[in-house]
Amino acid sequence: MKDLTLRQLRIFEAVASNLSYSRAAEQMGLSQPAVSIQMQQLENEIGIPLLVKVGKRVSLTQAGEEMLLQSKRVLNQMVVAQEAVSAFRPADGVKGGVLHLGVIPVAHYFAPALLMAFAESWPGVKFKLTVDRRTVILAMLEDHQLDIAIGGYPPSEADVEAETFARQPHCIVAVPDHPLAGQCGVPWTALRNEQFIFRESGSATRQFFEKILQAQSMQVHVSMELSGNETIKQAVMAGMGISLLSAHTFQTELMSGQLVVLDVVGMPKMLDWCFLHRRGSLLSGANEAFRHLVLTRGAELAKCHISKVL
Repeated sequence: MKDLTLRQLRIFEAVASNLSYSRAAEQMGLSQPAVSIQMQQLENEIGIPLLVKVGKRVSLTQAGEEMLLQSKRVLNQMVVAQEAVSAFRPADGVKGGVLHLGVIPVAHYFAPALLMAFAESWPGVKFKLTVDRRTVILAMLEDHQLDIAIGGYPPSEADVEAETFARQPHCIVAVPDHPLAGQCGVPWTALRNEQFIFRESGSATRQFFEKILQAQSMQVHVSMELSGNETIKQAVMAGMGISLLSAHTFQTELMSGQLVVLDVVGMPKMLDWCFLHRRGSLLSGANEAFRHLVLTRGAELAKCHISKVL
């Protein structure tokens, strides 16, 4: 096999990701025949079919799927190398580079504070923030679409390194005129007949709350299931029920007096915030500098309240 060129890898990645020669040609700014010729040359050099074309449809062979995975890794590493080197070529003494951070939805409430603090020490950096479900963020890390992320502890099977930097309190919230608001040491038995608003089935918050209820050996009345923290907050503020939420999600409503935290025995329950990156990967440049900031100042910048501060 001859040495492959980055141009060949980029063209192949475009074709394999789009499963279309025409879309790849448009993406690369080439003609479709030019893309076809490049792919034919690549397969001839490798000696193995990577793409199968039937009519207008394109599919990947098993070797093509592996080649796509490795191409993404190589191209991503080139971006990492360019960003790392750019840190040593500052323009007018300003550090550069691009920081692409992935976070789960709850973390987006404090992620901008982390980015702004980082910008003070790395003023030339450009930011890209991706907010999505944990499964998507972990998949992007594995697929080399991300190098760093913030979330909770990943599942054991994930090939991800997790470093704890802060705590995430979870509380039961209600409207200020709720009968249990202002009471101290509310027992769990007092919640048996309350109307609970649950997150959708399969969400991390739902699973966490079900474990809490299981530990209390009790069931509660589920009045409705809603998707997303913002929707649940609106339902609670409308007096439709009470709910378990991460304290990061309701800081504004707590301070403005639109929501209160019920002082339930044993609450709040804590989860950890973690800085995530691929196991065995070597961070450098802006990524490594941001990791240092998160591990040293993350607890301060992600701090939240569970009672109104007067």
